[in-house]
Amino acid sequence: MKWTIGIVVIVAVGYGLTLLVRQSQQPRPGEAVVIQGQEHIAIGASHPEYNSNPPTSGWHYAQEANWGVYQSELPDERVLHNLEHGGIWISYTEIDDATKTALEKIAKSNSKVIVTPRSKNDAPIVLASWGRLQKLQAFDEQAILAFIDANSNKSPEPFAN
Repeated sequence: MKWTIGIVVIVAVGYGLTLLVRQSQQPRPGEAVVIQGQEHIAIGASHPEYNSNPPTSGWHYAQEANWGVYQSELPDERVLHNLEHGGIWISYTEIDDATKTALEKIAKSNSKVIVTPRSKNDAPIVLASWGRLQKLQAFDEQAILAFIDANSNKSPEPFAN
C-alpha cells in the first residue's frame, strides 16, 4: 500500500512539474516591450519618454489607482503602478457604448484590471501588462481574456495590492 501511494505521488508531482514547464514555455499574448525600470517619481515630475503607447513599465507615481472602471482618463504614471503590481490595463479610444459595456463587464469579473479611456491610444482597444502590449482594432473577448489570463501577475510585485 505504501509503495502504491508513493508511486502515485511521484507520478502526480512529475506530471505537475511537466505542466508548469510547458506553460512557462508557451508564448504569452501580446508584444514584448523592453522594461524601462520601475522608479517612483513625484506627481507631475518629468521623466524620459516611454518606449510604448501606452507605457508598460518605467517611471511612475508611488500611489496606484483603485482597480476597476473609470469614465475619465488617468495619468499613465498612476496606472503604471498597477501594472507593476501585476495588473492589466485595458484602455480605449473612440469605441461605442456597447463595447465600453463589454469591457466594463470583463473588468468587473476579473480582479486587478483597470479600464479607462485614453485619447493617446493609436488603436481602439489596448491591453497592457508589465512589459507586454496588445492592440486590438475591435472588441475580441477571447483575446482579451487570454491576455488577462497569461499576463496577470507577471511583474516585479505580483502579490502587492
